[in-house]
Amino acid sequence: MRLRHIEVFEAIRQAGSLTQAAALLNISQPAASKILAHAEAQLGFKLFDRVKGRLVPTREAEILTPQISQLGQDLAHVRRLAANLRQGRQGHLRIGCAPAIGLGLLPMAIQRFHPGSQASFKISTLHSPDLVAALHAQELDLIVTFDNHDHPGLRRIPIGATELAYLSLTPAPDPVPLTQLADRPVIALDTRDQVGTVMDQTLRQAGIELDTRIIVQTHYVACSLVEAGCGDAIVDMLTGRAMLKPGMTLSHLDPPIPIPIHVMAHASDPLSLLHRDFIDCLEQVCHTLHETHPSG
Repeated sequence: MRLRHIEVFEAIRQAGSLTQAAALLNISQPAASKILAHAEAQLGFKLFDRVKGRLVPTREAEILTPQISQLGQDLAHVRRLAANLRQGRQGHLRIGCAPAIGLGLLPMAIQRFHPGSQASFKISTLHSPDLVAALHAQELDLIVTFDNHDHPGLRRIPIGATELAYLSLTPAPDPVPLTQLADRPVIALDTRDQVGTVMDQTLRQAGIELDTRIIVQTHYVACSLVEAGCGDAIVDMLTGRAMLKPGMTLSHLDPPIPIPIHVMAHASDPLSLLHRDFIDCLEQVCHTLHETHPSG
C-alpha cells in the first residue's frame, strides 16, 4: 500500500463513507473512490463492504488495521516534525563558544531563543584553536568566537562586538584612559588568546607597557583573581558584567578596544532554518547589549 492509500483507508474507517473521507482529506469524492479502488486492486482483496449505507472494514482490513494505524501515526509525526523544522522550532544544535561568550552572550541568546523552540542544545566551551579544530572535525555545527581570522573550509559571519574593560576592586574612572595603564600592575590575558593578542597590539601601538605580574588564559579567571584582591585586570566586557560583584568597578577604556564576535560554520553547509534563526538571535542579543551598555 502507498501512503495515499493509507490516508484514504484511515479516513474511510473513521468517517464511514467516501464522501466524508474525501472531505477530511480535502479531495473530491471521485478521487477518494479511485484511490480506494487502486489500493484494493494492488492488495487483491476488498477493504470495505457497504452495510446499511456505511462502509465497514472487511475481515482482511481489520487484520491490517493495527499496522496501518501505526503507519498513519508515524506519517502524522513526520508531518509535524517537518512543520517544526520548517518553522525552525525543532532540532539539535551543537554549539561551541569561547568561555567568555559562554558566560554572557550565549546564555542570553539561548534564553531568548528557547521559549518558541523545541530545539535541544549541546554546548562546548573551548579556546579558539580548539573550537576551529572541533568544527573542522564535524563535532560542532556552529562556533561563536572572538577569532577574526579566516580558516580554510569555514565561513565567518559577523554578529556584533564587545570591548575590553578595566576591572578593579578600587574605584576607577569611567572610562579609564589607556595612558593611565602604563606601568600599572595588571592581570593580563595570554597573547595566545585572540583577545589577548588584540589588547597587546593596541597597547604596543600606543606605546604603553603594562606591568603584567599575572597572565591568564581565561577572562573569568582574571575576574576571580580581581575578586580575591590579586590586582586589577583587563577583560572583555561580557565576562566583566557576568562576573561583577559588589565592591568591584568595571570601566570602559579610552579609546575603546573593540573585540568583534563571529559565528563560524562550514563553508559548504547551507545551514538549516534552525541554525539561521539561532544566528539571528545571537546577533539580536549582541545588538541589545550594545544598546544597553554603549561604548565610551
